[in-house]
Amino acid sequence: MSVFAIDALKDRHVLITGATGGIGYETAKVLISMGAKVTVTGRNPDKLCQLEKDLLQLASKNKICVVLADITKEKDRTNLLQTAEEKQGYISDLVNAAGVSGGAPVEQLETDVIEQLMDINYFSTFRLTKEVYQKMIPVKRGNIVNVASLSGLRGTYGNSAYASTKFAMIGWTQSMALEAIEYNIRVNAVCPGFVDTDMAHDILKKKAERNDISYHQALENATKSIPSGRLTTALEVANTIAFLLTDAAQNIVGESVKISGGSVLR
Repeated sequence: MSVFAIDALKDRHVLITGATGGIGYETAKVLISMGAKVTVTGRNPDKLCQLEKDLLQLASKNKICVVLADITKEKDRTNLLQTAEEKQGYISDLVNAAGVSGGAPVEQLETDVIEQLMDINYFSTFRLTKEVYQKMIPVKRGNIVNVASLSGLRGTYGNSAYASTKFAMIGWTQSMALEAIEYNIRVNAVCPGFVDTDMAHDILKKKAERNDISYHQALENATKSIPSGRLTTALEVANTIAFLLTDAAQNIVGESVKISGGSVLR
């Protein structure tokens, strides 16, 4: 059952990138249940197809736009925005959930790995956001939520590449928020820790290999390090994003909302 009113996002059109990932997927379902029209995009056609089926259980087809796209490619970004606007109209809200993990200790890092992560997690998101934002300015209305990470707030072992992309996203969020609020456009970020998604489980598998322990031991170690004693769910992150898009959050500007189970308290 949704914790939000079914019309909380009525007359809104939300573009969600990375919708084939765990957080983006759940966010799409939450937002459409709040009355929003949604455009969802990602690189996995099978997951996009399944997401469309799930969304059709929650709303009519005219509220759903599905576009297969790789936002690192300019032609895909152009097609995505053109299709979204033609089918659903003005994009009033943007959720940047596209991203990948990866990395290694500095002495093992190759430059191309860092460049690839930065391109996907930061530069491509920045480019897409700039295009959407420029159309929000004359309307003087809009919301942007960036899915960052606790890795954008503090460093951890072997995480230089990924953390760099998320620190960049946090700095950009804060700076852009100060510019955008002049146009009544709010920019914020959410910073989840370990979320019960494929990405987090892949990270735990790599930790297990690096430390020569089992995956289950790595998972147990991770949950023990969290005061709440469990991983965050994708739905919890989606609900936080949804709140930031509502009118209840009108004076929340440039924030990085932690979802850490108590593991990061600064």
